[in-house]
Amino acid sequence: MSETESPEQHPPRADDWGIQQTWVDADETTQRVGDAVVAGLREVIGTPPDDLDGRAPVVTRPGRATGLRGRVTCEDGTTRELDDVVADDFPLGYHRLAVTDGPTRRLVVSPGRCWTPTEQQWGWAVQLYAAWSRRSAGLGDLGDLRTLREWTERQGGGFLLVNPLHAVAPVTPLEPSPYLPATRRYRNPVYLSLHDVPGCDAGADEAPPGSAVDRDAAWEHKRPRLRAAYDAGLDEEPAADLAAYRAEQGEDLEVFATWMVLAAEHGADWHDWPADLHDPAGPAVARVREERAADVGFEVWQQWLLARQLVDATGDLTVVQDLPIGVSGGGADAWAWQGVMADGVTVGAPPDALNRDGQDWGSPPLVPWRLRAADYEPFVQSVRACIAGAGGLRIDHVMGLFRLWWIPEGAGATDGCYVRYPADDLLDIVCLESHRAQAVVVGEDLGVVEDGVAEALAERAILSYEVLWFTDDEPEDWTRGALAAVTTHDLPTVPGLWTGSDMADQRAAGVQRGVESGREELLARLTRDGLDEEAPVEEAVATAYARLGRSPCLLLTLSLEDALGEERRPNVPGTTERDNWRVPLPLPLEEVVAADGPRAVVAALGGRAGG
Repeated sequence: MSETESPEQHPPRADDWGIQQTWVDADETTQRVGDAVVAGLREVIGTPPDDLDGRAPVVTRPGRATGLRGRVTCEDGTTRELDDVVADDFPLGYHRLAVTDGPTRRLVVSPGRCWTPTEQQWGWAVQLYAAWSRRSAGLGDLGDLRTLREWTERQGGGFLLVNPLHAVAPVTPLEPSPYLPATRRYRNPVYLSLHDVPGCDAGADEAPPGSAVDRDAAWEHKRPRLRAAYDAGLDEEPAADLAAYRAEQGEDLEVFATWMVLAAEHGADWHDWPADLHDPAGPAVARVREERAADVGFEVWQQWLLARQLVDATGDLTVVQDLPIGVSGGGADAWAWQGVMADGVTVGAPPDALNRDGQDWGSPPLVPWRLRAADYEPFVQSVRACIAGAGGLRIDHVMGLFRLWWIPEGAGATDGCYVRYPADDLLDIVCLESHRAQAVVVGEDLGVVEDGVAEALAERAILSYEVLWFTDDEPEDWTRGALAAVTTHDLPTVPGLWTGSDMADQRAAGVQRGVESGREELLARLTRDGLDEEAPVEEAVATAYARLGRSPCLLLTLSLEDALGEERRPNVPGTTERDNWRVPLPLPLEEVVAADGPRAVVAALGGRAGG
């Protein structure tokens, strides 16, 4: 989810609630939020307790002063003494600090920098649901991800970038947007490969998806077969592995699995459930867990399968998974973390050059001070779970770690305001999780980016974005510490831009403002090296990726849609009259891996992109 590109200068200060009443818009004009909006958001945020600063987590690095003294119980059970400055050899991790004459609090010791590859790599950007094969029920699954990984390795690629794989409510119609999941901690069973589930009858090969991916049909095909395989039981060794996984995941997995069971019966939004089921720790929910233990166990089993299949699919290749900016307000995370998420508010973006009405992304925000009071645990769990099993993380709208545009319930996106977050702490937690997993981290910083964001990301080796469609700079001048791409899932494909079909697609979806001028601007960037406007699409694609190959960026991302001549982009932001997040690749994977287009795109990069 991106805003248009326009750096903000001299960001105004926030008040004691974190609210930034004045802000600079995409036209570099100072705007002021009305007092009524500020008052309403102050009520939503609430006033933090007076002792919060004395008991909130301390996030620091070796060599830094903390101003604190006490005994630290480290994660491994050993103890250390803290005397203000964190020793250079202090273990990294999440510890407990018993402060002298104060409360015990969480001590997070971070390396302050993320893990990064040492050499330039290229990889495919893939909407996994779109990468269907003849045996995957019309929707790309983890078996198809394994095929893509093996194919990429054969080509000399170093990574894959995939859409968020997080779970949605198990009720049809399934939520199509990967960026509005029910949780950021657990994955969507619709991505399970039935052929890789022991004892599962995968059924006959399904028909191709046609013009739109049908998640509901895929789920209705898979769910009863998965349940039958679960009810048949496991052999001794897999059963022991499942038990170990369940014990390791603990109560958080049980709560999620219970939400899935309840959502299947009562609907996707927990606010609409019977009142006695609103409390995850309440007696009514406890009875459900006991009486429907087999159903809860089925949901746990699916998450175990997803974890196993993901590890098998990714192998030794880095797979960069996407962390959405938020979750559904009625979903599993919102149910589990009531009181930490704001009620009656969603997040989005203010008006900008492409979206004069602003954007509302539909996700409730975490309340900054309540997140601190929760020891940052919701954020830690989300980041860790997204990295797990794959080796890479893309943080959608990374500016949200600094500030988020809050929109009061019932208001339009133009009537919101910015609320600030403890960015230094959150970024250093990302560094710690990256270090532990040896995972590269990319921060999607496309949009209205205030002063200091780029520097904060670079200091921590969080890769920024360089996108051909968004910059007039020559690729040779792009930042090395970045992921480079021609386009993104929210922007035109090269074929769609070149033929003009993307312009028609936008208009059919209800976008009217700036469509033609936007196309002309992007065409100018593509043709600056002398590309003839009458050239065939394949030449336009090759030209775009030849330009990309001249950049020094650590990660070079190639779009499968471009390589296969797909004219439709995955998503047109702000539209509903379109098959957003449902556009399949034009060929099954069996043909993709043998097609000429992907080979031509890789060749267009030239010798700059090593595997």
